[in-house]
Amino acid sequence: MSYLSVSTWSLHRLLGPLRWTVWNPETRMHEVKEQDQPQILSLLELPQEAARRGYQALELCHFHFPSTDDGYLHDLRERFAAARISLDTILLDYGDLTHPDEVRRAADYAFMQEWIRLAAKCGSKRIRIIAGEASPSDEASLQLSAHSLRSLGEYGERIGVQVVTENFKSLLSTGANCLTVMEQAAGQVAMITDFGNYHGPLKYEEIAATTPYSRSIHVKPHYDEAGRPDEAELRQCLDSVHASGYDGAYVLIYDGPGDMWEGLERVRRIVGPYLGAGGA
Repeated sequence: MSYLSVSTWSLHRLLGPLRWTVWNPETRMHEVKEQDQPQILSLLELPQEAARRGYQALELCHFHFPSTDDGYLHDLRERFAAARISLDTILLDYGDLTHPDEVRRAADYAFMQEWIRLAAKCGSKRIRIIAGEASPSDEASLQLSAHSLRSLGEYGERIGVQVVTENFKSLLSTGANCLTVMEQAAGQVAMITDFGNYHGPLKYEEIAATTPYSRSIHVKPHYDEAGRPDEAELRQCLDSVHASGYDGAYVLIYDGPGDMWEGLERVRRIVGPYLGAGGA
């Protein structure tokens, strides 16, 4: 049965400071740069609020975590359990498995491995790892990424967290590259398909091709300046997913103006008929 989920990116103006991971080329270490924002809702309060609004799952961006201490991760896990909502995926939003600087690449790999461990501690089923920022035509980088993802997937399997990647950033900007990584990762890695990250005339074919490997679908419509989704175009995307027989999470993505919960509701009304028995 398909179900409704939401990413914390869709609520980022409500959840307080954004804690971006960056690489300092001078110290050759990772740092966190904080982007101040008002906090209307804490991450610990979010599971109950999302459940109250009828969502069955959440995906949490790593930059929304105010702490990764054991105590905080335990509390977060308990809040999800109390709200009876699933922590489906942590979206790790930093790291380049194809970076030409070997020191940075190794540090990014270790950073990803550490976040897989943190995902296990807070009870996340999955973690999204970015495949890389190399050119999509770089075959050597594609193979390097697939090898690294497979290794991370094996590590995740040992501690109970599934590694997924996404058609996100340049390397996996094409459906063909996504399928290559799926094949070379030999079942150790799955996908997230994001409507907004495929472009061009093959978009709907690419959505249909990668959906069978996907554990969640990022429902990211085209929006106008008022935050209204392009319903006809969104339905084309949803029809491509539905035709594949997909049965999983539909994760609503909103980053338009105004109230973010209201923006999500505009998308939700379009997605609703595709949940469950499906089709519109």
